[in-house]
Amino acid sequence: MSNTKDMTVGSPAKLIFFFALPLMLGNVFQQLYTMVDTAVVGQFVGVEGLAALGAADWMVYMIWGVATGFTQGFSILISQRWGAADHQGLRKSIAMSVYLCAGIVLILSVVSQLIAYPALRLLNTPENIRAGALTYMRIRFAGVITITFYNMCASVLRALGDSKTPLVAMIVSSGVNIALDLLFVVGFHWGIAGAAVATVTAEACAGILCLIAIRRVPVLRFRREDWTPDRTVLGKLFLLGLPMSFQNIVIGGGGLVVQRVINGFGFLFVAGITATNKLYGILDVAASSFGFSVATFAGQNLGANKLDRIRQGTRSALKICLGLSLVISSATILLGRYVLRLFISDSAADVEAVLGYAYDFLFVMSVGLCFLYTLFVYRSALQGMGDTFIPMVSGMLELAARISCVLLLPRFVEEYGVYLSEVAAWFCAMVLLIAAYYWRIHRLSRKAAEALPEAPAEE
Repeated sequence: MSNTKDMTVGSPAKLIFFFALPLMLGNVFQQLYTMVDTAVVGQFVGVEGLAALGAADWMVYMIWGVATGFTQGFSILISQRWGAADHQGLRKSIAMSVYLCAGIVLILSVVSQLIAYPALRLLNTPENIRAGALTYMRIRFAGVITITFYNMCASVLRALGDSKTPLVAMIVSSGVNIALDLLFVVGFHWGIAGAAVATVTAEACAGILCLIAIRRVPVLRFRREDWTPDRTVLGKLFLLGLPMSFQNIVIGGGGLVVQRVINGFGFLFVAGITATNKLYGILDVAASSFGFSVATFAGQNLGANKLDRIRQGTRSALKICLGLSLVISSATILLGRYVLRLFISDSAADVEAVLGYAYDFLFVMSVGLCFLYTLFVYRSALQGMGDTFIPMVSGMLELAARISCVLLLPRFVEEYGVYLSEVAAWFCAMVLLIAAYYWRIHRLSRKAAEALPEAPAEE
């Protein structure tokens, strides 16, 4: 039975919330296996292994972000075709997305391997963690095909209103990842390489489960003509995906600058930042989930020409997200220190130093979490309405703020300059996105009013 959902009718708040709920649960499981990766490496490989994971993080994010950015962009057109009940256009959009994904995987697989080692040297990665970071990166980059495969399949399902299947897929893949982590790292003593292989394998499992669900959707019975290359659709998809992909590259580029500054503080500081970054996924779990929900809601309702519902849905999502950000930030401030200890195992002095850095960073991010949640709501609403340019610009603004702060503030407040740079980047992007959302919704409303037929004059 299909789990697709029509979001053009019914209560916007309920639709967005219950669509986001499975995504949140799925993200929790995804973060669970990320945290297990980190905990297993931290406990059984040590602080150097934990630092090596962190040294690789931003490079992995940037390559991963190119693939996921494109697949998220593709889902915009797919959701609009679904909202307009254009089933032929829906199948064509998905088929052309598959072609583009194949090209993206080929390019990323080659480029990522070529730049891996030079990037670590450029980032001034400490010598004692460089080999571990390189091993982790090479294995994760070899798995670009699995992360692209999963994200493409999951994006199709979410665009059709199915957020439950990606949840099931993520639960299963989380179990696979945890089991393989223990087998490869603890049992086989593969070290950091075992954690990377476990993650890539789990991503492949999640993609296969999502593909099975897609094949069960009745309107997605593909015909030969659906696979005939269409330059117009390919171009439209590429132009939707490119800004979102570039946005992730820009954010990742800023992260690399931050990483270079972090590396300058020594490997214990790198380990502390790594521990917090792995817990950071829990901080934004609701934000990213509501982002997908708002984007799908806005895309379907734009396809159905229901602008008032987009306004209602965005307002409802913002209220829910701000409430959740308060709850999550309070919980992490109270309990974060205890959770962070799960990731750290070494000499007592090293553990205390790493824990101190990690908790201070977590505290600062928790205080500014409301900016991140607001950012996700407005950025996703814009993307759902087909505007991927302004979110891209917001990513560039985020980059400028992050780099400026991380290069300037440590001169005055030392490591706190690194912590504050993240919150400052969120705030600057948020301001731009709020202004752009209201400008775009006003412009669309004016166009819709101009397109209405004039009322006949009274005699």
